[in-house]
Amino acid sequence: MLSRVAAADAPGGGRYEDAYAELLLGYTEAVDAEVGTRVDYRGLAKEPRWPVMVAELARVNPSGLATREEQLAFWINAYNILVIDLVIRHYPLESIRDIGSFFWPVWKREAGRIGGKGYSLDEIEHEILRPMKDPRIHGAIVCAAISCPNLARSPYRADLLDAQLDASLRGWLARPEKGFFANRPEKKIRLSRIFKWFSEDFGGQQGVLVFIAPYLTESQRDWLTRISEEVDVSYFDYDWRLND
Repeated sequence: MLSRVAAADAPGGGRYEDAYAELLLGYTEAVDAEVGTRVDYRGLAKEPRWPVMVAELARVNPSGLATREEQLAFWINAYNILVIDLVIRHYPLESIRDIGSFFWPVWKREAGRIGGKGYSLDEIEHEILRPMKDPRIHGAIVCAAISCPNLARSPYRADLLDAQLDASLRGWLARPEKGFFANRPEKKIRLSRIFKWFSEDFGGQQGVLVFIAPYLTESQRDWLTRISEEVDVSYFDYDWRLND
């Protein structure tokens, strides 16, 4: 049974992580397809442990997160959990964008409460995570779409964060349908549209190329480094269909 301690009094971190880890293993599947990770939203909607875990997340007091790594890991997890929770509450649907409207899109609606305060997905992404100046977050936060980065099948944790963020980027860029594709004879590459939408976070288009290089295969990295000044960059269309 959950404690009756007020949400604002709950310590940073909370107990949600272990439950989230179990649920991810039970209701997601790694697949060799563009989506990368499939989520069983139908199953999660019937899973009694899911709302208990979300309630534990809500009890976390973010001011108790002592380090930058704790803050990044927590807010990435919170974003992904609240996205899944939104989908569950409206399932079945074809796209998370179906939840919102033109005048009040899903990103600006309250997605959930944490530490006694309501948060939208936009607030978490643009007012908390992006100002922390680690562009690797763009490979970790997942908005329930096929073209999003692959959803990590374990929670992000402060003590493992660097390795986890790097692994998420490598997995995302390894998908030639949505992450990175090279046409070497024509010196052309295609990238996720996320790199266009948030190019300022990477230092512009050339900054994007410098950023992604360490996360490519050795062969891709060597080739891109040699021709980076003359490569033609385009972007994949974004498939907003649900990652189920």
